[in-house]
Amino acid sequence: MAAASVSTQEWELRVLLAGAYRIIDHLGWSELIWTHTTVRIPGPEHHFLINPYGFRFDEVRASNLVKIDMGGNVIGDQTQEINPAGFVIHSAIHMSRPDAQCVMHTHTVAGMAVAALQDGLLPISMYALGYHGQVSYHDFEGPSLDLGERRRLAASLRQNNVLILRNHGLLTCGQTIAQAFVRMYRLERACQVQLAAQSTGGPLAVPPPDICALSAERSDDFLAVEGNRGYSREANPEFAALLRLIDRKDPSYRT
Repeated sequence: MAAASVSTQEWELRVLLAGAYRIIDHLGWSELIWTHTTVRIPGPEHHFLINPYGFRFDEVRASNLVKIDMGGNVIGDQTQEINPAGFVIHSAIHMSRPDAQCVMHTHTVAGMAVAALQDGLLPISMYALGYHGQVSYHDFEGPSLDLGERRRLAASLRQNNVLILRNHGLLTCGQTIAQAFVRMYRLERACQVQLAAQSTGGPLAVPPPDICALSAERSDDFLAVEGNRGYSREANPEFAALLRLIDRKDPSYRT
């Protein structure tokens, strides 16, 4: 799909989403052709963009992202394919949460390991404390191919922006692609730190409840969408910083 065939707004979202796929690949979060990050295209049609089935993340470009509707139908090039499981998970969130413009899902080793723990994510690190009281869980139902699971996924997530899919992986939501990415980055780091701490066999330090609550409240300021609120004048500057790195490494995602 060429830039001239879609709106300027859609093309800008395509570029940012393709950049997110390249960042995920750069960080080592990709898993062959699996997992997904999606972004909803503004408008009454409720269309969203997803990666083409069978492509590595380093092959994703703005032009080959697939536009689909909430029924899983491909809009445009009918030769394109999507992963049905990815459609089920992501459409569940996009349908139930209009504010969740971007949904990011990963299968990292650390994320899947924490998803396999009965207690899930523990409040033992700065990163994890940013999500204190704001993490939802969804029990594993096998490969996500049943459309009926969409209702249960939405019920599990509720109004939170972090979902741990038990025995499966991690999922974050954001009002922007950058926001969903920053949430995932911190969640991934929280999982890595937790596994490292647990591997020592020593007792785990959990701050008092008031500090846990304060940490969660202040961490939200780092994710401010508007530049005049939060830690930085630019919302989620980490994502922009990594996009600059990807542009130097291989800017083909923009095409």
